[in-house]
Amino acid sequence: MRPLGRRRFLQLGASASGAGIGVSAFPFTAAAAAGAAPDADDRAVRMSGDGVPLTPVQYSRLLTRLCDERGIAPDSYSIGGVVEELEQQFARLLGKERAVFMPTGTLANHMAVRALANGPSRVLVQEDSHFYLDEGDCAQTLSNLTLMPLAPGQATFSAADVQQLLDQTKTGRVSSRVSVIAIETPVRRKQGEQFDPAELAKVIALAKREGIRLHLDGARLFLQAGYTRESVAQAAKPFDTVYVSLYKYFNAASGAILAGPRELLDPMFHARRMFGGGMPNVWPFAAVALHYLPGFDERFTQAVKRSEDLIAALSRHDTFTVTRIPKGTNLFRVKLNGDAAAFRKRLAARDILLPAPSGDSFTIGVNETWNRMSAADLTSAFLEAAARPSSPA
Repeated sequence: MRPLGRRRFLQLGASASGAGIGVSAFPFTAAAAAGAAPDADDRAVRMSGDGVPLTPVQYSRLLTRLCDERGIAPDSYSIGGVVEELEQQFARLLGKERAVFMPTGTLANHMAVRALANGPSRVLVQEDSHFYLDEGDCAQTLSNLTLMPLAPGQATFSAADVQQLLDQTKTGRVSSRVSVIAIETPVRRKQGEQFDPAELAKVIALAKREGIRLHLDGARLFLQAGYTRESVAQAAKPFDTVYVSLYKYFNAASGAILAGPRELLDPMFHARRMFGGGMPNVWPFAAVALHYLPGFDERFTQAVKRSEDLIAALSRHDTFTVTRIPKGTNLFRVKLNGDAAAFRKRLAARDILLPAPSGDSFTIGVNETWNRMSAADLTSAFLEAAARPSSPA
């Protein structure tokens, strides 16, 4: 198979505009991508979202640069090439035997719970979880699984909640087993709040005693690690399977990783294809995620440090009120004593992009782009933007 250089890549890209992206992939070592950082042609600090929001032009330029710098080996229906390397890297980082690429987190969660359940049964979930509220009843409709929601309005359910439901199940008129407990942490619908660690340990212990298997929706697990300082492997260890997003902060256009035991995941490509997830070519997703993976923990830790410095500085000024999310991760709120729209506009002029305000408050997100400016410069920009403009003479 001939190597894919920049010219050939651009030819494929041109032909892809009307018929989908052409076959190509490039395996490269993690060391080669170590220290990968947001593209230098965008200096803005974007205080919303979990990752680096690459425009189509930036994404294409990055792919072209990676093609220039590295050899190419194709994946075939999401197997082999750069996809296999990505899977191996994630399996190692998550401390699992095997990892499999999935085109979406919805499919990753579904395939994991379906395999763990091994037939019709009940699955315990948080009522506010993505799996229960945002995945179109896929487990119920396609896999004959009954999702049992717990702890409405909360990020955490308790071991007592689980035990109560198990007791109800055992004493019901019709026998129905509980096969899986699926836990999301941090929880998107709770502004990134973590599942309470102490209660999680109790739930895990109960599940082990009862022979119930465990799935972790860890879409934002690497973000959580930036606050808990617990490795992602430690967090994933008690769970049979774990899903991690590739697009939220590894900046792929799409994709997810599902990791777990080899015996469960080795044949998973059959189920993936059965549900329409055996995409012919996913190298543009895998390559970008693999580019941003090495060194992410160090880069995100640095971004968290800058955000904490900014929070501390703003908290000392009457102009701002900072509110932390309980057991939160990369989101916090800033209330401004002043014109929020004008404040946002003045910061944008200094390449600091805030989300749209809700009244006089902003919900701010920490991501890698915070590393584009020092904490001192961020603080100075906030204070100057908040100062009332002087009246004309």
